[in-house]
Amino acid sequence: MAHERLRYAGIAVASSALTAVALSRWMRGLSPLRADLIRRRSLEEAPGDVRLTVVVPAFEEEGRIGTTVGRLFADLDTLAAYGGLEVVVVDDGSTDGTAAEAEAAGAKVVVHPENRGKGAAVRSGVLAARGRTVAFTDADLAYAPDQLPGLVELVEQGWDVVVGSRRHTDTTTLVKARRLREVGGRAINLLTRAVLLGQYRDTQCGLKAFRSDVARLIFTHTRVDGFAFDVEVFHLIERYHLSLTEVPVRVENSSRSTVRVARDALRLVRDLFRVRQWSAEGRYDITADDLLEAGRGAAGAVGTGSAPD
Repeated sequence: MAHERLRYAGIAVASSALTAVALSRWMRGLSPLRADLIRRRSLEEAPGDVRLTVVVPAFEEEGRIGTTVGRLFADLDTLAAYGGLEVVVVDDGSTDGTAAEAEAAGAKVVVHPENRGKGAAVRSGVLAARGRTVAFTDADLAYAPDQLPGLVELVEQGWDVVVGSRRHTDTTTLVKARRLREVGGRAINLLTRAVLLGQYRDTQCGLKAFRSDVARLIFTHTRVDGFAFDVEVFHLIERYHLSLTEVPVRVENSSRSTVRVARDALRLVRDLFRVRQWSAEGRYDITADDLLEAGRGAAGAVGTGSAPD
């Protein structure tokens, strides 16, 4: 218990320092940023061979991943019938039968030889995707798959990025998270203001969707391998002047989780400093070639994955 208190004290100190930096940045940059974020654009259809790719990062999910893949195909059968559906499971270094079970259920499988983290798994899945819209969700399906068509429609209407928000006024929570995890999530959202100019209700929701070319542009430049990658993604959305809209979600929290609030909050603080440093060093800068490659890559990604008979 004393050890946990020391961890939270460290988080509080770091939070104060980061928040002071964030306030001055937010005051300077908020107005022009909001104009970009809320600007839905009229765009040509995104490149891709199927309408939607769902990326599912997975670690030691034998006994559950097959059911997850099956439910995705079943709940999204209308999308599959009208444009095509691909499910990409990224086995992030599992030592069990996660990969084989996912493939048997009809998913395209990408395997990491060793565990690298959720951010690395999502990155690999996005870069292997063939969908015109690319979404990711968690293996426990804490967000029911029948919510995905709504995100796809918004992307197709001109939004670059659509993100779920558990803090949205219209969100429904069927099973609440534990109190410590809920408080930790709110603290994380506060800490993110050291990196992000906008004030987002929920950066960590595990349900997000992107235009394929936008997804490829973002994830070819992400560097964070852990669960703090979500904050880095928001930073790149702002940096590249992309549009974003938040939507309510229906939350069905799972009792299983690989997140440990105190430990992972400290790692998030570390990664926030890294994102700020990398940004200052210009490591996120893009060129015209990057933009062209994002379009070509999304159009030319190859792979297989189809619904089971």
